[in-house]
Amino acid sequence: MASIRSCASAILLALPTALGASAKLLVSHYNGNLYSLSLTTSGTTGQLAVKQSLKAGGTMPSWLTLDSDTGNLWVTDESTGGSPVLTQLSVGSDGTMKITGTSRSNGGEVHSAIYGGADGKGFIAAAEYDPSSISTWKLPITGNAQAVQKMTFTMNGRGPNASRQDKPHPHSVLPDPTGKFLLSPDLGADLIRIFSIDATSGKLTACTAAQAGPGDGPRHGAFWQPKPGSTDGTMLYVVNELGNSVTVWKVTYPSGGGCLSLTKTQAVSTYPAGKTPPNGCKAAEVHTWGNFVYAVNRNDKSFGSTSDSAASYSISPDTGAITFMEATNADTYYPRTFQINKAGDMVAFGGQTSSTVAIVARNTTTGRLGPMITSLLVGTAGVPGNEDGLSAVIWDE
Repeated sequence: MASIRSCASAILLALPTALGASAKLLVSHYNGNLYSLSLTTSGTTGQLAVKQSLKAGGTMPSWLTLDSDTGNLWVTDESTGGSPVLTQLSVGSDGTMKITGTSRSNGGEVHSAIYGGADGKGFIAAAEYDPSSISTWKLPITGNAQAVQKMTFTMNGRGPNASRQDKPHPHSVLPDPTGKFLLSPDLGADLIRIFSIDATSGKLTACTAAQAGPGDGPRHGAFWQPKPGSTDGTMLYVVNELGNSVTVWKVTYPSGGGCLSLTKTQAVSTYPAGKTPPNGCKAAEVHTWGNFVYAVNRNDKSFGSTSDSAASYSISPDTGAITFMEATNADTYYPRTFQINKAGDMVAFGGQTSSTVAIVARNTTTGRLGPMITSLLVGTAGVPGNEDGLSAVIWDE
């Protein structure tokens, strides 16, 4: 039976298969700074250190999108007042960041993704939560860059969660594995918006959206393919912030043109069977690695007053269905963001309110998360319920 494991069990079941000697990470903070971190590991222990702090990303840097092939980094600005910006930086081999371009943006951007062009990196799209919109820009970002497109959404009346679903709230954007479509979970409208991509112009054309469950509040998504290089069996896993669940969607590709479509096949709680989500908790990000799915819960305090949980699921290679495995310690408070490294043996959790980055071991065979390797306070801690503290953490690799 799936359950919240004890620390001792975590150590026995989820020791990493291998840990690199050194690694780099990038962090954004709502204080207006970006940080470059260095990680050194030895066995199952490690140490994080800040190598660089850089004022960049506008008033409220909210998300980091990295092209590891070129070292280009883009930062969105969640601020809706003043002069919000979209920022492009270069990241050197030692992790040093340098601003290469900024442009005025619409503000309210909470997530971004690159897409289109000849190589899938010709444009960037940003989800604008409060403005109820998605905007796109041609890359690279320059001082006089103008948005290629801005799509603003409306809806009739409020959703089931009246305070949070007062209007459409696009919360993320993600290209599908073929690069021909862009999807956007909309927390306010309970929709997974789907757009076809014109690779040359970067223009997005709306397709029929997929309807999420009433009050789900879809936030982020991650694709999974059982056959590398093939669209057969492609699935999309969406974490629902308001519903505290992960929804499984079967992806169907058109034959001979047309739009991608989604069919909901399953919804599983982000908590073990029999556990009711605590009041005030909200699910956040979701990622896949191999035949596993992971999501985080914010403000559930499952492991102490400032320690929230991460949910792990196994994926059936035959059907794409998921099975809840366990809830483990995310070792952070209000984990808004997390990412698994390329080797799959470590997970970086970013606690928004604790403003800490915690590196946790992951077993590449079992998929289980294990003990914390190291943790570091970055910037200043936030206040519970406020939009402050750490906003994003990613691996620089």
